[in-house]
Amino acid sequence: MPLTFLTLPALTALDLRGDGVEGFEAQYLANALRNNTTLTTLNLYENNIGDIGAQHLVDALQTNRTLTILNLGFNKIGAVGAQYLADALQNNATLTELNLYRNEIGAVGAQHVADALQNNTTLTTLNLEWNQIADIGAQHLANALHNNTTLTTLDLGPNQIGAIGAQHLADALQNNTALFKLNLSYNQLGAFGAQQLADALQNNTTLTTLNLCSDSIGDIGAQHLADALRKNMTLTVLDLTYNQIGAIGAQHLADALQNNTTLSELKLSNNPIETVGAQHLADALRTNMTLTMLDLGLNRIEAISAQHLADALQNNTTLTALYLRQNRIEALGAQHLADALQNNTVTIILLLIYLL
Repeated sequence: MPLTFLTLPALTALDLRGDGVEGFEAQYLANALRNNTTLTTLNLYENNIGDIGAQHLVDALQTNRTLTILNLGFNKIGAVGAQYLADALQNNATLTELNLYRNEIGAVGAQHVADALQNNTTLTTLNLEWNQIADIGAQHLANALHNNTTLTTLDLGPNQIGAIGAQHLADALQNNTALFKLNLSYNQLGAFGAQQLADALQNNTTLTTLNLCSDSIGDIGAQHLADALRKNMTLTVLDLTYNQIGAIGAQHLADALQNNTTLSELKLSNNPIETVGAQHLADALRTNMTLTMLDLGLNRIEAISAQHLADALQNNTTLTALYLRQNRIEALGAQHLADALQNNTVTIILLLIYLL
């Protein structure tokens, strides 16, 4: 299976997504990569290379000096394959992005990757979503974050991480000064896990994006995060979608927004904040001068809440996107919002209003 196209002098990106590449066939790619000096991006998402294929690619990464982005998502790579990749990361000085989305590396594989992060100084983006690493795997990665100074983006969504894993990661965030984006969506952090992360945010000065979508944090978790927002000066994006946050949690967040001067995006869709919670957030919008996007979709918001939001928009000069999809604002609420937009010259997006 000669890959003659890899000898093309201008080839910088190769996309083989879903092409049925098997483990033994990855050897041909690896052989070509050893000599290739132009390819910077290799996408092997949704193939079947497994641990054997990962080993072949690793052998090439030991000598390749040009590849910067490698996507191995959905490839049935287990802990053994993760170990091969980790060994390569110990020596490779060019790879900046590694995507292992939806593989089977588990806690052991996460440990191997974490060990590599202790020494690697070039990787900036690591995606380990859907790998069943659990709390133990999160602990290993957290240990690495205490020392790693280059990783800026870490995706750990759906990984069975609970409050204990969140605590380890929070401890790392107390000291880490490199990580900008952390995705912990669809785990089981709960209110206690949210509290640990909130405590870390009190001191962390680098994290800008935190995704806690569907982590069951509830009103108590929202309160802890709100307390952090009063002091944190760097977080700009906070995703709390689908977290069982009600009116009380919304009030805590709204109170924090009265003082916070850095958060620009707050995602609260699919939470039961209802009329009272929406009113609290509307009150915050009257004084907040930094929030540019607010997502309140699927929140059981009714016409009276739409009126409160509309009144706030009369004076707010910074919000550019307000999402209100699938609420209960009805025609009357929509009219209030339409009237507000007659005067508001900043809020240009009011998306998907369903008149239920």
